[in-house]
Amino acid sequence: MLEVKGLSRTYYKNRKVLKNINISFPEGSFTIIAGPNGSGKTQLMRHFNGLLKPQEGEVLLDGRSIQEDLTSARRKVGLVFQNADSQIVGQTVTSDIAFGPENLRWSREKINKNVQKILDELGLDELKDRRPHTLSGGEKRRAALASVLIMEPEVIVLDEPFIGLDYPGVSDVLSDIVRLHKSGRTIILITHDLEKALAHCSRLILMNHGEICAQGDPHELLSRLEEFGIRRPWGPDRSVESMTWLKL
Repeated sequence: MLEVKGLSRTYYKNRKVLKNINISFPEGSFTIIAGPNGSGKTQLMRHFNGLLKPQEGEVLLDGRSIQEDLTSARRKVGLVFQNADSQIVGQTVTSDIAFGPENLRWSREKINKNVQKILDELGLDELKDRRPHTLSGGEKRRAALASVLIMEPEVIVLDEPFIGLDYPGVSDVLSDIVRLHKSGRTIILITHDLEKALAHCSRLILMNHGEICAQGDPHELLSRLEEFGIRRPWGPDRSVESMTWLKL
């Protein structure tokens, strides 16, 4: 279980970007974190595997502070950033996926086996020799996801994974996310595009001004979104179950 306890962060001029955040993500859960721009979502995400060190409070994984073993935390909690290009380091899709395991000094046999497994799992085999920067937006996001998955994380955190993607791109990325959740992974999805994925989560967390305003069942919170500065572009009678870009 990933837990955040009493997390606060202050930037210059005493401006708090996170204010006493207390949340937990049970094993195997699917949580969406939503909120307007500047609400603190990405700042919160960067604490989940120690990219940012807490100024106040702590982040726990299975009951232990992630600061005790950041290498382990960063393997177990995988982050997929909004800008996929920021995660691309390899000259080909294959070399990019292999980068993390190579740094951990896995055997070449294990690396090759696991890279091929991930390529097959995400349907990227035909792209394995392509230069990542030549891929489409959706392909880049899936390649970035592949570079995280090969580390065999327990928790996968995705920051605005649908930004800039067309329908096929959204559908492919969302299909991967849903399948990973069904395989037992804990999923944390940060997005303002609720209509694309809300049908698949079990809990919705709403943030604004660095605080958690509400959290709970998506059905119960749907009618209250605008109270917390979250735009609701769909009609008032639309159900949570209809909010997906997948054909169910």
